[in-house]
Amino acid sequence: MSNRLLSEKSPIVGIVLGSQSDWPVVQHAAATLAALGIPYEARVLSAHRTPHEAFHYASGARERGLKVIIAAAGMAAHLAGVMAGLTPLPVLGIPLASDAGKMSHGFSGMDSLLSTVQMPGGIPVATFAIGKPGAVNAALFAAAILALSDQAIAAALDQYRAAQTAKVLEAKLDGENA
Repeated sequence: MSNRLLSEKSPIVGIVLGSQSDWPVVQHAAATLAALGIPYEARVLSAHRTPHEAFHYASGARERGLKVIIAAAGMAAHLAGVMAGLTPLPVLGIPLASDAGKMSHGFSGMDSLLSTVQMPGGIPVATFAIGKPGAVNAALFAAAILALSDQAIAAALDQYRAAQTAKVLEAKLDGENA
């Protein structure tokens, strides 16, 4: 995956991930944005292996029309911090459990969580849960930011939340009478 776009509309959310292997988790952020009708782009960029490309992506993000960046990475998880250091846009970090971390240290993403959340004062990254829950919540948080100035996104987010509430209230337990 070099670059994915939701639609022909100009993307307003950028999703960057440190490796192609992160997509099975990060695609949940993309799917959530798509369900809310929010145009996004997704790219693989590594803070360590493609630093020049990461620099160009982040430093030109606002001028390209992006309003929020979601950055997901495992292990050292520097991608969100690099993005935040290079753009004034809100950066939402998704820490990921890496296969290397699981096999060699058993960190299960805790190393990534700590790397993403421990930012120096003045370079904020909003950090979410490890893995799929973090991916979904980062997309919903991006939607909440965008909803402050976009009524269509606000309505879609309200509808999403109402559907979640209804699903919980309609849930039946095994053996429960209808």
